[in-house]
Amino acid sequence: MILPIVITGDPVLHSPAEPVTEFDSDLARFVDDMYETTVAAPGVGLAAPQVGIGRQIFVWVYDKQTEVAPRGVAINPQLFIEPIQPGEATVEDREGCLSFPDEKFALRRSTRAILRAQGLDGAPYELEASGWFARILQHEYDHLQGTLYVDRLTGTDAETVAQITEERRWGRPGLSWTPPSPRH
Repeated sequence: MILPIVITGDPVLHSPAEPVTEFDSDLARFVDDMYETTVAAPGVGLAAPQVGIGRQIFVWVYDKQTEVAPRGVAINPQLFIEPIQPGEATVEDREGCLSFPDEKFALRRSTRAILRAQGLDGAPYELEASGWFARILQHEYDHLQGTLYVDRLTGTDAETVAQITEERRWGRPGLSWTPPSPRH
């Protein structure tokens, strides 16, 4: 089932997510819905707060990630990153967010990350990521901390985000959009 995606301003997006304690069929069904929503959006990752659930879960669907898995789930994750290299963000650093739809801004991120999390069965795992995959993990992990990538922007980009938020009447609870269902 494709889930509605919450837009910036809803409290669930701006609050730390709670740990998952039940690893059951309801969780598995929810994660399947998150995958389906990510593909329909289309996106490369989705965190539970983005669909209105304040739990520590995110998924990724990234076909270019062949070292680990092109799709996966992180439950109750911890993320460790290398220090971010100094310098200005470039066009290669542009990213978007399904909770701030149709916009992209450049944000410096670490090029390497280590993720420690639990899978659907509750078993712990660890993986290393680099490049865009490391960026995806950092972006989704931020959602679990109550931070959108646009919250990290400064200067004229932060001003542009504020202007877009005002013009589109975002920044308040209850706003969402639903990705279209794929045609069969």
